[in-house]
Amino acid sequence: MKSLSILIICLFLTCQTFAQFSAAQLPKKLTDEELLELVQKQTFRYFWEFGHPVSGMARERSNESFDYGGEVVTTGGTGFGLMAIIVAAERKWITREQASERVLKIVNFLWKADLFHGVFPHWLNGETGKVIRFSLKDDGGDLVETSFLFQGLICARQYFTGDSPAEKELRNKILWLWEAVEWNWHTQNNQNVLYWHWSPNNGWSMNHQIRGWNECLITYVLAASSPRFAIEPNVYHQGWTASTHFKNEKEYLGIKLPLGFEYGGPLFFTHYSFLGLDPRGLKDNYADYWQQNLNHTLINRQYCITNPKKYKGYGKNNWGLTASDSHVGYAAHSPSEDLGVITPTAALSAFPYTPEHSMEALKHFYFDLGDKLWSEYGFIDAFSEQNNWYANSHLAIDQGPIIVMIENYRTGLLWKLFMSSPDIKRGLDKLGFTYSGKTEKK
Repeated sequence: MKSLSILIICLFLTCQTFAQFSAAQLPKKLTDEELLELVQKQTFRYFWEFGHPVSGMARERSNESFDYGGEVVTTGGTGFGLMAIIVAAERKWITREQASERVLKIVNFLWKADLFHGVFPHWLNGETGKVIRFSLKDDGGDLVETSFLFQGLICARQYFTGDSPAEKELRNKILWLWEAVEWNWHTQNNQNVLYWHWSPNNGWSMNHQIRGWNECLITYVLAASSPRFAIEPNVYHQGWTASTHFKNEKEYLGIKLPLGFEYGGPLFFTHYSFLGLDPRGLKDNYADYWQQNLNHTLINRQYCITNPKKYKGYGKNNWGLTASDSHVGYAAHSPSEDLGVITPTAALSAFPYTPEHSMEALKHFYFDLGDKLWSEYGFIDAFSEQNNWYANSHLAIDQGPIIVMIENYRTGLLWKLFMSSPDIKRGLDKLGFTYSGKTEKK
């Protein structure tokens, strides 16, 4: 008995030691493919191990901040997390059965959670499913966050096509949730534009029209693709594209930018809508969206190389400005709002567009700065060498795109799944897009 007790204690201590994370022990001799695999797998822990224990959904962030804690789960970040679970199943970090059970757990939670005309709020309480107010009057449906969620749910429905009870149930429930979203309700009495928010307490009082160019293209694509509550094409053509910051056509640092703000804005514009929506060959009357995303990324990188504010650390292998935490709070980092903060997801989620430049950044983040940036959930959210500041946080909306966009670079997996949906093809056709089914690496 004494020997058995000693063995149990030793096993316990071994498990405890294995569970502890040390950046000093990160593997050093890795091929490029091994490094990509490691980054994806480590980052996946955010969604798998840190997912909410009751709902399975993605927590908003890994640290408690802004007067909220671990009860807050994010609908958009969960959409990204669903895609990450698919990657994990495909790469056999978890079994397909484990993946389908977790996805079904999330879907069953959503089935009972608060929603408004089929639209989910930005935040939910991960235990009760009740809405958590995002801002003073933002206590109802959030159409953009719902779009990010359904981008992931549609991928899950296309991936889990097996005959197991879990896969059958999750497919059916995702379909019913998808069919229930009243996208056209968000035109506010049949206007030719979508509105971001509606609340039973505050109605349309936030009055936030969704106009481009930004991260919301996916919202219009899904709204046009709905099998029951689709918008008409004029909502896209007269709403989304009708703004003072849609068309650009100027050059920045010698690179032409077809759409968007000066210098392009934060890089998440090139990520969120394109986790499932394949930009390769995606064109309409307004832009070639591959070229848009590529040029936006190149401008962002070139700005960091030029480094007009002379921030410490900026350079050809240390670039990437996008929304994240910073030393002065959350900020939408871009060349127009440059606080000296580099956010790893910016360069890493750009792998499909700029693989060589993104690999340079990845190797710098990992091999040169890994003792400060690498963590139990992959890279920390952001850092500033100028201010000697390193985040103690991870955000679902930053971690998710790293996994998904690296996978799209490696195999095109999520692009294939999303674009295989007949509803999505019908919606793109309706809005006048041309698109490609090609899956080779760029």
